[in-house]
Amino acid sequence: MEVTVKTAQQLRLTAEEFELIKEKLGRTPNFNELCAFSGMWSEHCSYKNSIKWLKTLPREGGKMLVAAGEENAGLMDMGDGYGVVFKIESHNHPSAIEPFQGAATGVGGIHRDIFTMGARPIAALNSLRFGKLTEGKTQHLLGGVVHGIGHYGNCFGVPTVGGEIYFEQCYHTNPLVNAMSVGIVKAGGTVSATAEGLGNPVMFVGSATGKDGIGGASFASADITAESTEELPAVQVGDPFQEKKLLEACLEVITTGAVVGMQDMGAAGIICSTAEMSAKGGVGMRIDLDKVPTRQQNMKTWELLLSESQERMLMVVEKGKEALVEKIFEKWDLPCSVIGEVTDNGLLDFYMHGELEASIPAYELVLGGGAPVYDRAYEAPAYLEKIASFDAAKVPVPADLKAVASQLVEIPNIASKRWIYVQYDSMVGTGNTSTNAPSDAAVVLAKPSNKALAVTTDCNSRYVYADPYKGAMIAVAEAARNIVCSGGEPLGVTNCLNFGNPYDPQVYYQFVQAIKGMGDACRRFNTPVTGGNVSFYNQNPDGPVYPTPTIGMVGLLDSVDNKMTLDFKQEGDAIYIIGNSSDCINSSEYLNKIVGVEHSPVPHFDIEEEFALQQTISELIKDKLIDSAHDISEGGLFITLAESGFNRDLGFSIDTDPAIRKDAFLFGEGQSRVIVSVNPERQSKLEAAIAGKAFRKIGTVSSGNITIDGEDWGDINSWKKKYDTAIERLLAGHDAEFAMSPI
Repeated sequence: MEVTVKTAQQLRLTAEEFELIKEKLGRTPNFNELCAFSGMWSEHCSYKNSIKWLKTLPREGGKMLVAAGEENAGLMDMGDGYGVVFKIESHNHPSAIEPFQGAATGVGGIHRDIFTMGARPIAALNSLRFGKLTEGKTQHLLGGVVHGIGHYGNCFGVPTVGGEIYFEQCYHTNPLVNAMSVGIVKAGGTVSATAEGLGNPVMFVGSATGKDGIGGASFASADITAESTEELPAVQVGDPFQEKKLLEACLEVITTGAVVGMQDMGAAGIICSTAEMSAKGGVGMRIDLDKVPTRQQNMKTWELLLSESQERMLMVVEKGKEALVEKIFEKWDLPCSVIGEVTDNGLLDFYMHGELEASIPAYELVLGGGAPVYDRAYEAPAYLEKIASFDAAKVPVPADLKAVASQLVEIPNIASKRWIYVQYDSMVGTGNTSTNAPSDAAVVLAKPSNKALAVTTDCNSRYVYADPYKGAMIAVAEAARNIVCSGGEPLGVTNCLNFGNPYDPQVYYQFVQAIKGMGDACRRFNTPVTGGNVSFYNQNPDGPVYPTPTIGMVGLLDSVDNKMTLDFKQEGDAIYIIGNSSDCINSSEYLNKIVGVEHSPVPHFDIEEEFALQQTISELIKDKLIDSAHDISEGGLFITLAESGFNRDLGFSIDTDPAIRKDAFLFGEGQSRVIVSVNPERQSKLEAAIAGKAFRKIGTVSSGNITIDGEDWGDINSWKKKYDTAIERLLAGHDAEFAMSPI
């Protein structure tokens, strides 16, 4: 067929990009070659609209063992001869169309990024965003996504230990599904995604290839529209049992020393893995596509190149050791086939039945090579003027604060998520130490070392909407704060940057400012960005989603004995706020959901206050001076105190600060504050340790009753029941499309 600019545009390439391809090849590409460029130059694979700014993030330092972008996932030193491998990625568009498979394959794909480096996954997390919970569409998407995450993770045998979920109208059409995986690898046991060695065989291992997922990378690089359902074939289909076998086979074959390099066939499938491995090694490959194991007959060249069928790896092995590799994959009952060899000409030559079907320089396809890099224009969004005009003094302090708290505890963004997380197996495979002792971050044993890891995902996207720079800083700060409050030392960050259409200057402004804020915060906390994912085009006809730069962070506990939990321990313990309280109700759940103010500034935040607070909390935990630590976040002080009491059915008696308006003191979300409790016997030692720092004793732990400024607010159990059953009661009468898990 004749290839024209119209063909290129149908494949989501621009006219300018088509001309650039012709220039690089010195000729007009054939259809197979154009399809390869379409996948590899998509936003999802090339980061063409984001790489300029991504390079400004701190990508080295700390305990990093490889620089960001060098491998499939980040790798940091844990000590004792072990490293931690971690990454977060999005699967937003597929989940919007087919939520079960979209979410399931997102989980499968991120785990493959971990074990393709030779690490064994030990924990999974997620970060989710949906529209209004009472709407049928949201219920359909939510039910499918939660089922998909639970099904894949539970069957694969890696515990889902943490995550977050928010409900905001802007995510109605375009939900966000971000999946994170964390693994452990022994020093010297890593495998690089690099092809090298002239004549070394290139092997296809894993599940057979089908037509599912074709064009998935370019599909993820376009807005969601009413016609997107017609692109259902772009959604992959996962099989967690095949992935479990693939995991064990890959880890076993690595121990033989036969593997030169290995890469997951993720976005853009075979063309991506062959191009990236070849470009990284400065080599080429000759590939016989007719030797690729398939589960559908008569697949065309372009279909084989772009299929994103799951549970597949591309492996370069030492020549002469093919039989050794084949024997291991035969043992695990997985397809394994030599499909080509490494060449030294830098070209990817794809053959079908002896006929050359495509010939492309590997370097010209990849990020950092010939893929285009754009510098987009940006301008401050018009809505920021509304935010600047907000005046908190015009919001009266409610007369009945208890009634406000009662509403607050039932808001879906705050109420218990137990009805979701009980569907995830949090104990399979390894010891999750946080299941029965809640902490701000999930804490998992880093077997076979004697250490533990604290892991979390965080981002309040309303804060980022209000101020992209400070909001992104807060996302990093909260992740670090959660790890510190759990007894860990923050190590590094992986990010999933979810934004609207980058060609919209106001959306791109949000992106640029968020990158700047994230970079500054990561530098201050010495948590370099090890890698991650950019997801643009999270947009529908009504506009973009909130800017959502999700932060996945990993921290280290030298001993699990250093773990700190968030729950009050006994009646009579003293309760303190560590950090500065402020007259701030900005961007709080209280102000937005109860008062009804959509536009207000970001909550109070100062990065130096935050850094000092975290240093203080870390020292208090190490010196065994406190019995619980829980950071103040969504819902403010009251929700933090209530959550601290729920686990042991303990209440609290506190006094508010007369210098601060009561709604701000109880429900404001000013940052850099932590609630701690301490046994009275150590109270004087605690106060001596924090002398000269910002703190306030606000009350004591009670046997169950809640008292605020002498007013009886009822028993903790009644509040717990409200918190636990809020979603169930909200959905009553709304014809919920998914079955509530028992609470």
